[in-house]
Amino acid sequence: MTGFARLRKLTPHGEMVFTLKSVNHRSLDVHMHLPADLDAYEHPLRSAVKRRVSRGHVDVRMSWNRVASSALLKLNRPLLDSWMNAFKEAKAVYGLASAPDLNAAFRIPGMLSEADAEPDESFEAMLVGAIDEAVTLFNESRQTEGAALAGVIRDANRKIRDHAGEMAKLREGAVPVLQQRLQDRLGNLLQGAGVEPQRLIQEAAILADRSDITEEIHRLQIHSKQLDQLLDTGGEVGKKLDFLMQEMGRETNTVLSKTSGAADLGLRITDLGVAVKAEIERIREQSLNLE
Repeated sequence: MTGFARLRKLTPHGEMVFTLKSVNHRSLDVHMHLPADLDAYEHPLRSAVKRRVSRGHVDVRMSWNRVASSALLKLNRPLLDSWMNAFKEAKAVYGLASAPDLNAAFRIPGMLSEADAEPDESFEAMLVGAIDEAVTLFNESRQTEGAALAGVIRDANRKIRDHAGEMAKLREGAVPVLQQRLQDRLGNLLQGAGVEPQRLIQEAAILADRSDITEEIHRLQIHSKQLDQLLDTGGEVGKKLDFLMQEMGRETNTVLSKTSGAADLGLRITDLGVAVKAEIERIREQSLNLE
């Protein structure tokens, strides 16, 4: 499911900005992009996201504008020694009279850094709390989109129920047509074979019964009700919807295979079955967007 959230957090350590966005994915795939100084906190931050998000390709980015720190600065002596040696060499080679500028040296990246400190559990808790706030905003945006998608799915499901209801009515007229068709075919095949008419009628009735679509339509209607109940219940519905669509597609395919020879009524049932399959595919596509 797609979603987006941005949280700006002012802390004693500086301004932190969390940005979360996601696109469709069959499972959960979290990508973290943190400042280098916070690499050690990636695992707890990733875990905080996974606790409350279960599906989607989620991109998490964080920027940190640090405040001036009171921690002692650590001088990179090897780097400064190299810089001084290079300065002396250049002064000798080119006959320069200038003195080294330490202010310029201290501006070299890596020359000064904060002294190493012990891991700060309170800082980690602050980070986790901040990203948890961002996830709350993120999930709210996904819920808004989810409600709109649920409306689309309910509309498609309503059409499936309507089509199934019409197929059920047509089925009553299709059975006699199928029986007559089968009787005619059997009569032509067994003409002159000395088969009793009553036996022929019984065999035709058995074959016609095998062409009955009552059970398939009934199961299709049950699955349709289950779909609405699933949306009403909420929670993680994406994978369950996918399973329901497989079952509804299977029942529809069986209906289509059984009614291929029911003359005009069969053609109408075929049209309805194709329409049902189109709505099933519509729901299946949207289910990929739901968690």
